[in-house]
Amino acid sequence: MSVSYRFDEVARLPLPGDNVAVATRRLDAGTVISCHDQTLTLDYTVLEGHRFAVQAIAPGEALLSWELPFGEAIQPIHPGNYVINNDVLEALHGRSPDFTLPAAPNFIDQVPAFALDEAKFQPATRLPDYPDTRTFLGYRRSQARGVGTRNNVVLLGTTSRTGSYVTQLAARLQNDLKPYPQVDGIVPVAHTEGATDRPNNLEMLLRTLAGFIVNPNVGAVLIVDDGMGSINNGMVESYLRAHNYPLDEVLHRFLTIQGGFEEQLDRGEAVVRNWLPTVNAVERTPESVSHLKIALNCGGSDAFSGISANPLLGWVAQELVRFGGSANLCETDELIGAETYILQKVRDAETARTFLKLIEQFKERTAWHGANAEGNPSGGNKYRGLYNIYLKSIGAAQKKDPATVLDYAIDYSALMKESGFYFMDSPGNDLESIAGQVASGCNLIFFTTGNGSVTNFPFVPTIKVVTTTQRFQLLANDMDINAGRYQEGVSMDELGKDTFERMVQVASGQRSVGEKAGHAQVQIWRNWRQTDASRLDSLLHAPQPTGEPIAIRTDAAEAAPPISFTFNRFEDHRASDRIGLIVPTSLCAGQVAKMIASQMNKKGLGQPEHLSRFVALAHTEGCGNSGGQAEQLFSRTMIGYVTHPLVRQCLLLEHGCEKTHNDYMRHRMEEMGIDPSRLGYASIQLDGGIEKVSRKVEAWFADQLSAAGPTLMEQTGLEGLRIGIMSDGPVGEAAGEQLGILTQWIAGAGGMVVVPENSGLLTMAAYRDTVLASSDVKPSLAYGEHSDSSGFHIMETPTEHWVETVTGLAATGVELIIALVHRRPMQTHPFVPMLQVASEPAMQEAYADDLDLLLTGAPSAWNEQILESCKQVLEHSYTPRLYRQGNIDFQLTRGFLGVSL
Repeated sequence: MSVSYRFDEVARLPLPGDNVAVATRRLDAGTVISCHDQTLTLDYTVLEGHRFAVQAIAPGEALLSWELPFGEAIQPIHPGNYVINNDVLEALHGRSPDFTLPAAPNFIDQVPAFALDEAKFQPATRLPDYPDTRTFLGYRRSQARGVGTRNNVVLLGTTSRTGSYVTQLAARLQNDLKPYPQVDGIVPVAHTEGATDRPNNLEMLLRTLAGFIVNPNVGAVLIVDDGMGSINNGMVESYLRAHNYPLDEVLHRFLTIQGGFEEQLDRGEAVVRNWLPTVNAVERTPESVSHLKIALNCGGSDAFSGISANPLLGWVAQELVRFGGSANLCETDELIGAETYILQKVRDAETARTFLKLIEQFKERTAWHGANAEGNPSGGNKYRGLYNIYLKSIGAAQKKDPATVLDYAIDYSALMKESGFYFMDSPGNDLESIAGQVASGCNLIFFTTGNGSVTNFPFVPTIKVVTTTQRFQLLANDMDINAGRYQEGVSMDELGKDTFERMVQVASGQRSVGEKAGHAQVQIWRNWRQTDASRLDSLLHAPQPTGEPIAIRTDAAEAAPPISFTFNRFEDHRASDRIGLIVPTSLCAGQVAKMIASQMNKKGLGQPEHLSRFVALAHTEGCGNSGGQAEQLFSRTMIGYVTHPLVRQCLLLEHGCEKTHNDYMRHRMEEMGIDPSRLGYASIQLDGGIEKVSRKVEAWFADQLSAAGPTLMEQTGLEGLRIGIMSDGPVGEAAGEQLGILTQWIAGAGGMVVVPENSGLLTMAAYRDTVLASSDVKPSLAYGEHSDSSGFHIMETPTEHWVETVTGLAATGVELIIALVHRRPMQTHPFVPMLQVASEPAMQEAYADDLDLLLTGAPSAWNEQILESCKQVLEHSYTPRLYRQGNIDFQLTRGFLGVSL
């Protein structure tokens, strides 16, 4: 029996001239809808946020929302027909729906290209400023820096090499804050950039770091490098001074890590403790809201983002600009298709040209990588009704009110120097775009979400605005504002006034829900590898490694010493450890995963009888990347960890709106012949927010552990070892030869040895001649590819980055990494132990406190020393030093073709 509704009970038209409507709830096939002067019957089930026709649309005719085209009909579409394109049809099939889907799409993603008609261009005039002002309680800095909404001590890693240092330093200093109530926090800013040679985002990176340093929310900043890499403190300081950033008007110090990690942490602690009384002496004072610079951003968008939440931000931004403040709209690829709307009111022709130029540059950069900017929408976007980039863009553009004039179009992280409404170039990736807005000077962030994104920034408060009342109620502890009230009859003026007041309160010190949750993350616009399309074809069609071990020589100069190892025995394998692993399926789930793992470790859940500890692999991928090879690389590496021999139980934690959600990972595992049913699954958004999902994850692990049998132990020789060997630079002849002999011993006995392709070992004749049976050798494993094949392997490394290399190497299934140190000890892995070894006397003297093994005496004795150290680590009588000290990092490469969208 069909169900009947009035149109306004179940659907919305964003504007009267639209020919498709948005369903405000799931509507089953056969539903009858009374729509103005007609009655519609739905031909298929229409999900909440998806669209159905309200007018007849002929083939070749445009589909309209907000009276703008988002597609072109490819067959006659009648009133009541579910409108759907190919991408959404595929996305829904991937979610295994419980209803029948159309057999084929009825429209394609095609809209007329926008062209600026300069002959008819008319500059727009802003609405008049208000004669009076509003005030908030802020931290007054210098005139050049403005007024802060927070007063933080920021610990800024210049490159990713010092990310674990500032993170560990911040953790050590948290208890020092109690006597200083005017200091809002001591926060680390760790990011992924700057640790490779000649990055293509160098100028952008320097500009972003400079903007972070002088942001008015910074009370003091410690800027940390390690004196290595393509970017260092000297370059940052030179950039600040050359471009007239007010560096001398912020309390700061540049610190270079030289020497032992623990010693350098002591140095950093002393600097920050000395600053705290000075930072605490700054008090909040009444300040004009003209000093507010708000970031307008969105993530986990849905079909209602452009109906409720984004227009609400447009209202607030327009009001703030009239008070003399500033607003920053970004996400370049999420405005493709909305050019007509954005440029209907613009300050001058030059600003319009700049805006269009930035869009074309973005399209060109993505094309170099075999992608297109139109591929931005995530799986969560599509599932919640954003069919393509055009529809997503039209909704995202509503963060600019129709009456608002676009005053400026600026580069990523360029400073906002005047009052007004800005567009800033950036990718659609939430965290990458927010970092640019903060560097541009934003001191408060508005973040709209349909699915319920929970992301936060360390030193700028985030106000989260959710699009529907239903989603707000589901995530009430993680959202600030319910914009869904607009769809229930509350006027936009009333909702806007309430939101403006909340903005003033948060700017004055009231903590947002994200600040109360206590998690944050930073990601700067990631480096892109290609600067043209000349290598594209060869990269797209590069041959894949076979996975088969590489033939090695069997004539070792000496016999391996007798040695045995005590391992855990499981049903189908032996392993040296028992990890409870949480794998976040995207960057936005990463910090929540770490919080949950930390909570379970504090409770000692299942420890030590069943597990040694819980680990979460927080990373920066899964959202806003270009798909294709980069997405396959990501999922392959994550599945390498899911199947890692050290992992006893594993759960996937999705944010809920990413491209690589739980269902995506299930399908990838099935394609790879892996049973996904043995894993746990949880969703931050669908399970009701951070608190509820935390309970669900803990309950799943508790159930698994209660069913686990006793842990058995067994002895193994070299055949039981799975070892990675890497180096951070040139390798001496003696070390190369001895590590070659060690490789022969382990691989020849039936164990596994994996060496990354970028290791200096493979350039050394002493190692190659000792190990390889042939001079013509290619990698046998792809980056992050799990291997069950014993023997010798070389892993592809489409990266120069130490941590990215370690991340891929550990995913192959090695249980211990031997790192031969040439420059200095480096970050360790979250759960695969790394034994840092040095043979050079100068290195041994400089880093004796960080190194695990000093190779001394006759080289012929080194391998026995290494094997004995391996035994201690694998049997847990010794923990590598830098792991104990917290110098730990995890970062995935995007390969040659990954690029931010």
